[in-house]
Amino acid sequence: MTKPSLISLFTGAGGLDLGLHAAGFCTKVAVEMDSRCCETLRANSKRNYDWKVIQQPIESVSSSEILTASGLRKGEADLLVGGPPCQPFSKSGFWARGDSGRLRDPRANTLREYLRVLEDTLPKAFVLENVAGLRFSGKEEGYRFIMEEIHRINSRTGSQYSVHSKVLNTAWYGVPQTRERIFLVASRDGLGFKFPDQTHYEAVYKEDLCDNQEPYRTAWDSIGDLGEPDDIEDLVVRGRWGELLPSIPEGQNYLFHTERGAGLPLFGWRRRYWSFLLKLAKNRPSWTITAQPGPAIGPFHWNSRRLSPAELARLQTFPDNYIVTGSLADIQKQIGNAVPSLMGEILGLEIRRQLLGHQFESGLSLLPPRRELVPPPAAAQPVHSKYIKYVGVHSAHPGTGLGYSALHRRSAA
Repeated sequence: MTKPSLISLFTGAGGLDLGLHAAGFCTKVAVEMDSRCCETLRANSKRNYDWKVIQQPIESVSSSEILTASGLRKGEADLLVGGPPCQPFSKSGFWARGDSGRLRDPRANTLREYLRVLEDTLPKAFVLENVAGLRFSGKEEGYRFIMEEIHRINSRTGSQYSVHSKVLNTAWYGVPQTRERIFLVASRDGLGFKFPDQTHYEAVYKEDLCDNQEPYRTAWDSIGDLGEPDDIEDLVVRGRWGELLPSIPEGQNYLFHTERGAGLPLFGWRRRYWSFLLKLAKNRPSWTITAQPGPAIGPFHWNSRRLSPAELARLQTFPDNYIVTGSLADIQKQIGNAVPSLMGEILGLEIRRQLLGHQFESGLSLLPPRRELVPPPAAAQPVHSKYIKYVGVHSAHPGTGLGYSALHRRSAA
């Protein structure tokens, strides 16, 4: 069988494409503007993937150029995929901008560009991935815009794209990381699409699960076999709070050192971001890997250091033979912005079965193996003497919109 063809927009470092490749798809062309991501795509294309890369902003790339590079004609592509940059629809976008202006944000124009290419190429199916905030109640401008534009595309072209959408937590499907994203899937012929049922669940004991359920894949399942990296000095947590991290137990964050935690009262309750001094637990999935963490923003390794490139890639279920190029910061940004590859494999297999009519038997190649023997957590270290001066009474967060940052923004306005 000829591999189903794929046009990829906003490809990034290729996380979604890697999963779709594992599901049997062939990426005919990838459009990406970030030079570091393009360097990664090209480095791997030379080794294992035959990806044609167009390194330009999507606004500068005509649909005819995309079709020419792919070797496809309008209507021939089996799948169009992409995750338009999502900042205007993220939680931080809501907090920073209130309830208006997101569609006027220049970064939201990427939604229009995705839909422009959709209309011009008319693939048999499409996948659009974005932050869960795209469908937050009362803040659905972006989602409504997509629905209205697809209705217009159907009217103009005679297509019958019928969108099915769902917010998925990647840990539900065996990704060793909790990460919520919305996926929109549609068939040009109006076929229905059922998102795969949850397969993995939080459980303390096997007896807590039904016969067809598996426990969450954990950080230990993902990276427990890697050992300590050679470039350990590059992974030291620096900055004002770096030497406090060893005093925080596995699976906890700065809240350990508040009046409601078991440590010293160094911070006010909920006065910091959840990921501040956040440390992985071996027996749980990782928290969301971020693209540009600050000096004290995790998740950090349980050995009180930053995660290595190999560990970051594993937690995003990238194949081990995939190379992400650049500095440690470059690699973190590329991997943190990616879709976990296992999600691409799972959705790709369902799209082939349900929307393309392909009959085949296939397991999941990117699902991490289970590792039964999980070492116990290491004991937390005493608090470094330099932080003792912060011990005292610290007020808890007063509520939404009343914290230091919100007050500062209002004062500045």
